[in-house]
Amino acid sequence: MAEPTNTPMPTAPPTPRSTSPAPAHTRLSSTASTTLSPPKPIGITTSAPLPVPGGPLGSKPVVLHIGDPVKYNPETYTEFTREFDVVRPSADERQRPAFMQALRERRWGDFSAIFRPFWGTGGEMGHWDAELISLLPDSVRVFASAGTGFDWADTKLLGERGIVYCNGGLAAAEAVSDFAAAMIISTFRVLPYCITSATTPSGFQACHASATGLSHNLRGRVLGLVGLGNIGQQIALKCSLAFGMDVAYFDVERKPAALEHKLHARYVDSLEGLVREADCVVLCTPAGAGQLINRDSLAWFKPGARFVNVARGSLVDEEALADALDENRLSNVALDVHADEPNVHPRLLALAGSRALLTCHNAGGTVETHVGFEELAMRNIMAVLAGGPAITPVNTQWLKTKVVT
Repeated sequence: MAEPTNTPMPTAPPTPRSTSPAPAHTRLSSTASTTLSPPKPIGITTSAPLPVPGGPLGSKPVVLHIGDPVKYNPETYTEFTREFDVVRPSADERQRPAFMQALRERRWGDFSAIFRPFWGTGGEMGHWDAELISLLPDSVRVFASAGTGFDWADTKLLGERGIVYCNGGLAAAEAVSDFAAAMIISTFRVLPYCITSATTPSGFQACHASATGLSHNLRGRVLGLVGLGNIGQQIALKCSLAFGMDVAYFDVERKPAALEHKLHARYVDSLEGLVREADCVVLCTPAGAGQLINRDSLAWFKPGARFVNVARGSLVDEEALADALDENRLSNVALDVHADEPNVHPRLLALAGSRALLTCHNAGGTVETHVGFEELAMRNIMAVLAGGPAITPVNTQWLKTKVVT
């Protein structure tokens, strides 16, 4: 696949360049709208097929499928089940005590891969920490999951065990970047205030009279992206081309000049430097090294600057963020993720109708994203077990080579 690009978290792993892996064949659920045009297919590039290593006693490799059955990509799943024996534990078996006991007794044998195609299910066993990972058989070579974030799994330990972890960030980049663009607009056009005010005639009139003085165009404003991975790259492209924003970014490694030119993005060599010049800061990097936005970094923001978070709530000191809003050091925020989900910080919640757009971890939640999650997870497993490179690995810097017999 594409070359890896790093994120601005010192402990966060590389992620591949952004694209949207809508599969060649998509089948939407019966509840999906039939008035929408189908997404344009964009194939997932994979390496040429290699011989698939055999499982125990010459059988096909076993894949442990955690979560709901595949429902969007039947053609790929047919190919998947031709190559592998797929074992799917029940919901009861996926509860942590039962799951750990099943691993101890080798109920599912020496499986070669773990497959989690959906974000809403498959996580019943809780955090993939040392207690759980230590019970995996030595035969496991790849763990492919839906979802962009991976703070629920110890990817370093997985790598040290010789297990490549693959996330679904490639599939979510389109949806999250669209949502981020809407959130950026909301901070410049005071949309929470405008939306809430429309509920009463007096509020409508007051907002119609006063919102103009609080609103600004996006063109020419400095957009500061913390992270230029899959999602950050699409935010940069959309906001530079559609809105004429001046896009700057901070990342632990500068991206190639050709990529910067394509994205109309310029590099800033420190988080402080980026924040000090940005009119709007967008957090779009994986969690992994504590809080990036805290009292110290909030002091770097321009007076009246804006903040958007589509990354992880754990990256933000929400009490300090609320103080910055109360003290008018920040004008507006838009937060899709929160530190204590499903609970929203009460001081931020109090600003929901005026200066804070608060959503429910919805940025990646589209039908097309879930189609891509499912497809991408299968393709990652097929690639690794065929002896080729993973498509979206996130822990290659810790990966120990595993000898397959």
